[in-house]
Amino acid sequence: MENRKGGNGIMKEVKTPKKPLLFYYGMVLVVIFVFNLLVYPMLLKAQVKEVDYGTFMKAIEEQKIDRVQVEDTQIVFTEKEDDVIYKTGVMDDPGLTERLYQAGATFAKDIDQTISPVWSFVLTVIVPILIFMGLGQYMSKKLMEQAGGKNAISFGMGKSNARVYVQSTDGIRFDDVAGEDEAKENLAEVVDYLHNPQKYTDVGASMPKGVLLVGPPGTGKTMLAKAVAGESNVPFFSMSGSEFVEMFVGMGASKVRDLFKQAKEKAPCIVFIDEIDAIGKKRDGQIGGNDEREQTLNQLLTEMDGFEKNNGVIILAATNRPETLDPALTRPGRFDRRVPVELPDLQGREAILKVHAKKTKLSDDVDLHTIARMASGASGAELANIVNEAALRAVRDNRKFVTEADLEESVEVVIAGYQKKNAVLSDKEKHVVAYHEIGHALVAALQSHSAPVQKITIIPRTSGALGYTMQVEQGDKYLLTKEEIEDKIATFTGGRAAEEVVFGEITTGASNDIEQATKLARAMITQYGMSEEFDMIAIETVNNQYLGGDTTSNCSQETLREIDKKVVELVKTQHAKARKLLEDNREKLDELAAFLYERETITGEEFMGILNGKE
Repeated sequence: MENRKGGNGIMKEVKTPKKPLLFYYGMVLVVIFVFNLLVYPMLLKAQVKEVDYGTFMKAIEEQKIDRVQVEDTQIVFTEKEDDVIYKTGVMDDPGLTERLYQAGATFAKDIDQTISPVWSFVLTVIVPILIFMGLGQYMSKKLMEQAGGKNAISFGMGKSNARVYVQSTDGIRFDDVAGEDEAKENLAEVVDYLHNPQKYTDVGASMPKGVLLVGPPGTGKTMLAKAVAGESNVPFFSMSGSEFVEMFVGMGASKVRDLFKQAKEKAPCIVFIDEIDAIGKKRDGQIGGNDEREQTLNQLLTEMDGFEKNNGVIILAATNRPETLDPALTRPGRFDRRVPVELPDLQGREAILKVHAKKTKLSDDVDLHTIARMASGASGAELANIVNEAALRAVRDNRKFVTEADLEESVEVVIAGYQKKNAVLSDKEKHVVAYHEIGHALVAALQSHSAPVQKITIIPRTSGALGYTMQVEQGDKYLLTKEEIEDKIATFTGGRAAEEVVFGEITTGASNDIEQATKLARAMITQYGMSEEFDMIAIETVNNQYLGGDTTSNCSQETLREIDKKVVELVKTQHAKARKLLEDNREKLDELAAFLYERETITGEEFMGILNGKE
């Protein structure tokens, strides 16, 4: 499940400009600098009155001159009983000094041109204090807004930092999403509600407050959430669960409050919390637990339950660990709808490949149905990677289009890794690997419940495999019979059985086969109830079904010992069956191994042609 438009089909993020603390300090300094450079001198300059030379001469004659300062470019003087400072230009007047002396003027070296002490105090003390107070209040307000409110402990720690998206011209829609028809159908109701809420309120129905998307990694849960926002054409708040976690207790809860406050202001809207299991884990109630995470969860529970009905705010969340979520979070009234986003089936995989093929130049003979069958169990992200790897391979070969061989090789890259160009096997090792892989393929072909062989290779891979046999089902299988699982185990043991039959000795090459066979045999007994002794008893419980599927035992040690015996017995039986099949068909085993040794890679058609005696 992926985006048909690639990198262009995204929603535009609305980013709030954030001004650092240094910006506000710089603003204060600039204001003070401008005041001192321009305003203060202008105020001082206003206290000096400029007059003509005639007025100056008249003041001398009337003996009004108090103090006088004769400079090269100007004459500064004061009058008796007057605090005003006057200035005039300099004229060619040789007897000026004598007349000033006779008029009783006092010759000053530097007449104080400053303003009065009161006015000077106002300008130098009161005004800067007012400036600092005003800017300080403004800075405090802005910083508090950044910090998430007046109750925040530290700057920026109480704000949600949620990314807000708005619909772009080429935003993601449901048509751009493939492989998850059931999930899209389920979410289409949410979109319809956001468009026509009255239709639901008239009947008395209310939309689920929260929709929980669950599924394995890479299936497109986040993509589906963005598609819902794109179809609804409403604001879309996106935030990861780990972003709520803070060092100080209470900061996560503050972020939750801020997030929901923003959402309510922009309703109708969608709030998407990715990886919600980071804050939504079950509360154990133990002393000394994670108080910060639990307080964050409690605040989330309160906010979701405190929503008024039909207020147009839809909460979407995604997780691949739904079993770890707190029951209070998944109850009706909060996340009361669970939408599974599972791995795509054969039809879904083909649809996803077609989506990505539209962005890639493919040759006309490419059969995406075959590639979809080969990529059984692949997620949407892995299928996107397969197409991209094929395109990269075409570029490396200096071709302008992608062939089916490129896609098949990219499937092998995803499954088994890249080919090891520098790995050189000895002649004996190459023979052993050839017989080993043919052993797998021949045992599979000689059994009635095994999938057809697609490809056999003895080229080493970066995953550590010296070779592998690819089996591809004709279609998706959801149920396996006991006989089919036993045949699978026999196929896993076929490689080791071939080594025993041909060389009379065994190698370390069957390590992965042993692991797979043992796991499958144990699951038959402990999970599938396919043993007469234990019948339908749940001996093991699967944990984290989307993340590996680890198991937990629910039985005593005595029972575990009995299970171990049954697992050994089951694998040994199938191993003996595989060895018997190879011994009975030794001639075909040798012929196929020699052919594979020579060619290094053979197709399923070539394999079946030799097996059936066709040239």
